[in-house]
Amino acid sequence: MVMFLKTIKAGNHTYAQIVESYKENGISKHRILLNFGRVESIKESRGIKKLLRSLSALIEGKDIKAEEIPEGVMFNYGYLPYKKLWNDLELPNILKKSSGNIEFSLNDSVFLMAVTHLLNPSSKLKAYNSQNGYLGLPDIKLHHLYRSLDILADNKQTIEDHLFYRTKDLFNLSLDIVFYDVTTFYFESVKKDSLKDFGFFKDNKLNEVQVVMGLLIDKNGMPVGYELFPGNTYEGKTLAKSLLKLKERFNIDRVIVVADKGMNSRINLEKIKDMGFCYIISLRLKSMNKELLKKVLSRKDFIKDKNYDYKKLDLENKSLIVTYSEERAGNDAKKREKLIKKAMEYASKPSRIKASNKRGGKKYIENTGECSYSLDEKAILKDAAYDGYYAIETNDLNLTPQEIIVNYGMLWKIEESFRIMKSTMEVRPVFHWTEDRIKGHFMVCFLSFLLERNLEFKLKEKNIDYSPERIKEALNSMNIVEADMEDNKFIMKVKPLPLAQNIFAALRINYPKNIPDTA
Repeated sequence: MVMFLKTIKAGNHTYAQIVESYKENGISKHRILLNFGRVESIKESRGIKKLLRSLSALIEGKDIKAEEIPEGVMFNYGYLPYKKLWNDLELPNILKKSSGNIEFSLNDSVFLMAVTHLLNPSSKLKAYNSQNGYLGLPDIKLHHLYRSLDILADNKQTIEDHLFYRTKDLFNLSLDIVFYDVTTFYFESVKKDSLKDFGFFKDNKLNEVQVVMGLLIDKNGMPVGYELFPGNTYEGKTLAKSLLKLKERFNIDRVIVVADKGMNSRINLEKIKDMGFCYIISLRLKSMNKELLKKVLSRKDFIKDKNYDYKKLDLENKSLIVTYSEERAGNDAKKREKLIKKAMEYASKPSRIKASNKRGGKKYIENTGECSYSLDEKAILKDAAYDGYYAIETNDLNLTPQEIIVNYGMLWKIEESFRIMKSTMEVRPVFHWTEDRIKGHFMVCFLSFLLERNLEFKLKEKNIDYSPERIKEALNSMNIVEADMEDNKFIMKVKPLPLAQNIFAALRINYPKNIPDTA
């Protein structure tokens, strides 16, 4: 690979670039490493001339003195797409209305926290310390960030309602199907209170307190709203409160609620129907009565489809769709083999067996005498009978089996939403301790997630389909370097990733002033 200085004409000006040549599959190619700006500006700057001489020496393998190399400061301007979406959602207006007579800009403070979650997830303190790394954003005081969380907590409903209707208008979305699920977010703490508490941990953090979040999204993956619950709340008890939001606050009369088996209780299904909604929900095969289970597991009446077989059973005021897949059956058998292996290990070491905990491999162990255990062959055969089967219930009798299966299959979108929050945006662990600060923190996270989904939606309209991780990487590549040399200040544009340029083009965003678009 060889680096060299190159000039390129754009309009009425000539620009200077540092270019690297390389070969790919035997073909010579070039990639731009740095843009220096207009040649006429370089001619007038002794500092840039000195820098170019130093770079030339480096390219030729010559030694240069450390003091001859200027120190630069890097600024990110990749946040601009999110700033545009922020303004499109009219968040500055609603945050101004929510801020009252405070002496600082709530909008600027909240945007800094939101964009930090999107591009460089960190604590509020680190967000404060690194805020100067964003080109053109106003300086925010640390205590204003914390005070902003309190204000967000007090105004959650107002802001959430505004975003629901604004998002619906912007993207012309119809809310005919919503997906619901819950997850947990842990704290680096063992101190519980009215919100933080111990419970069933989805993050495998057994010795730390948590909160439970119930999230509603639409079929496009766009968040509709969320609710926080104390950490010891059972997930099945969260659904009714979240659905009331659709009924009362958003004035939704007809919608299909899609949820997994954790929400399947008689009380929940009755509440869904009482609200005038329909549901699509999975069933636990083992909880069915013997007569129904016999019909479900019978190989009669199945219709072959591309990836699975299915059949429809008409019940009283509802339909049951049963699917069977050879691939799923194989996976179920493999999972059980692992549990059987674990059970055999337990049986050989009776001291490790606790009768009160018959889960995992222990459910395949039976007591054959005092301190004597063996594999429970009947339990193993009983579970094997379920291999490959899956059941979905709905009270919407107008849906075809294919529509029911497809809609339930889209439940992965909410699981993906939680993954994005926990990994890409690093919502957890939570480092706030008061209830208002915790609620404000999750409001910031909700805003960040909404921005991320908005950007994905906009890009897909332009046939640009990338993961949140790739989008984050691309926007973080949009940087400029500002350096001083011999009392002269100059700016260099770092070559961004192609996806970043596509994002700016898709949203019709102009580059900041003094950054030539010559890449």
